[in-house]
Amino acid sequence: MADLVDSMLDLMRRLPPTQVEENVASLVAMCPDYADDLLGSVDQPLKIMTDRATGKEYLACDYNRDGESYRSPWSNEYDPPLEDGTVPSSRLRKLEITANEAFDTYREMYYEGGVSSVFLWDLDDGGFAGVVLLKKVLNAASSTEPSGSWDSIHVFEAAERGRQAHYKLTSTVMLQMTDRAITASEGKESRDSDKPDAKREGEVVLSGSMTRQSEQDLPLHDQASHISNTGRMVEEMEIKMRNLLQEVYFGKTRDIVYDLRSIDDLEKARRQRELQKELVGFIKR
Repeated sequence: MADLVDSMLDLMRRLPPTQVEENVASLVAMCPDYADDLLGSVDQPLKIMTDRATGKEYLACDYNRDGESYRSPWSNEYDPPLEDGTVPSSRLRKLEITANEAFDTYREMYYEGGVSSVFLWDLDDGGFAGVVLLKKVLNAASSTEPSGSWDSIHVFEAAERGRQAHYKLTSTVMLQMTDRAITASEGKESRDSDKPDAKREGEVVLSGSMTRQSEQDLPLHDQASHISNTGRMVEEMEIKMRNLLQEVYFGKTRDIVYDLRSIDDLEKARRQRELQKELVGFIKR
């Protein structure tokens, strides 16, 4: 069993990130007995669902799934309805409601849109765990504008130790961007002819995921302190991961693209070479 699951996970790491949902579904269809192990180990883009009772949107993932149903953080009900679905204790449910309100404000401040959800569950050792989900989708207004999505999954465990609590946070960010552009060819041949400039259509797809972990001991004054503590850790982690994406991943991609392709047209490059030859000829005289 372990070898088969490891092989499926190894295969997923080699397949295109943009097709993770289709690939997971294919593996589950081939090995249905290992569906739970695979779904619990592979991060997939978050799905947006609507709470039937409140009309509010929430995010669905493996952490609020029970069978084929997903629990809403707003009404605490499953969709499709599930009579014996797992729900948090009454004490934890109150904390979950407050956490959803707090991170909804965080989402509006940082993302200016999107959807957020927080789910909590009890642990056997007396502590609790939870997940903070954030998703923002950019839809292209036209065929030449960029589109993409950002998915954040922050899983944490909290263990109370007197007036302090120990937190373990595992954060995963999935980013997908598609940029389409249509440009006119700028070669000498197209300019001298009577025909309009030829058009070139290109598409650049950038996608992938990043996972980071952190642990901290933070003061605990009351139950509400859990929300402020985890909120601070999530905020710091997201800032760190955004900086890594900007400086390392996007910066490296930009350098590679500029090395592979010149942004100047061929005619301009030809004129520069001719000018250099003329200058060299004048110097030699």
